[in-house]
Amino acid sequence: MMSDLAKRPLGKSNVRVTSLGLGTVPISGFNADVSYDEFEQTILSGYAAGIRYFDCAPMYGFGKSEHFLGHALRVNKLRDDVVVSTKVGRVLKPASRTKKLDTVYGIEWIDPLPFLDTYDYTYDGIMRSFEDSQQRLGLDYIDVLLVHDVGRAWHGDRSEFYWDQLRASGYKALDELRSTGCVSAIGLGVNETDSVVGVSREFPIECALVAGRYTLLNHEPLHSAFDELLSRNVSIIAGGIFNSGILASGTSGATATYDYGKVPAAVLDRVKSIEAVCEEYRVSLPAAAMQFVYAHPAVATLVMGAKSSAEVDQNVAAINERIPPAFWNALQSADLLPATAPLPAEA
Repeated sequence: MMSDLAKRPLGKSNVRVTSLGLGTVPISGFNADVSYDEFEQTILSGYAAGIRYFDCAPMYGFGKSEHFLGHALRVNKLRDDVVVSTKVGRVLKPASRTKKLDTVYGIEWIDPLPFLDTYDYTYDGIMRSFEDSQQRLGLDYIDVLLVHDVGRAWHGDRSEFYWDQLRASGYKALDELRSTGCVSAIGLGVNETDSVVGVSREFPIECALVAGRYTLLNHEPLHSAFDELLSRNVSIIAGGIFNSGILASGTSGATATYDYGKVPAAVLDRVKSIEAVCEEYRVSLPAAAMQFVYAHPAVATLVMGAKSSAEVDQNVAAINERIPPAFWNALQSADLLPATAPLPAEA
């Protein structure tokens, strides 16, 4: 069933995104072998439910997400009605002649395309990545272009090397792509807020996809980052709002994870406390997690991964679930949410 999902702009751009976006990581071979038919059905289910924003990247399935998404949008004649984001900072090269990267998360894609990713944040690297993405997607323009994984959270001690690439010539490429109308909005796709604030101070961006940094469990951006980004009109595309699983499955989930690892004891105790309040007010944990994040005025949309049509429907139901204001007050009274956190308005 179609849901009337709210829309918000991305910064000063003309791009408007629905409150829910559909991320393609889970249907690009992340811990599961997914056929094109399954991929397409998930995309169509999202569209039928009212989702009009879809995110992909060269890294996801080493090109598979872009190939599959572009084809699904094209054959079903959906392109003109949706917003598409992809990413730069990686250039895909033939797997037979490329060394595999040793990454912080160590993702093993199942049945990827025969390529491997290499980092390149230079002018030439960004232009090549963008043009390659256009070919894989089969699109003559891309709405939102995000610089992928630049920063210390991903690159560690090598981060300054890649920052220097971006500053020396990468910004020039991004500016050209935006000023010539090849893209409508420029931003970052990262797992940290510090890099977003840093870039916004030296180069104009409209948005940033930030994964797992603002959730029911993580409130660090409230200290200053989100306020500064709001003042600069930089919109947040919130990803990873379940902290990779624990806020979706809860503490009873046999395979629950926190930031792609084992759930620390302190986090487990905190989630149990949140679950107790959810039970008292008959609120589902996923709905609380989603609506809390979307309540912040810096957040334009939630990018939710889904492995199936059923998961798409669950996410849409959760964003629309009615939650009484007393529930949020109870979380704050129990010191489970900061007093400064923006809370959802009563529907």
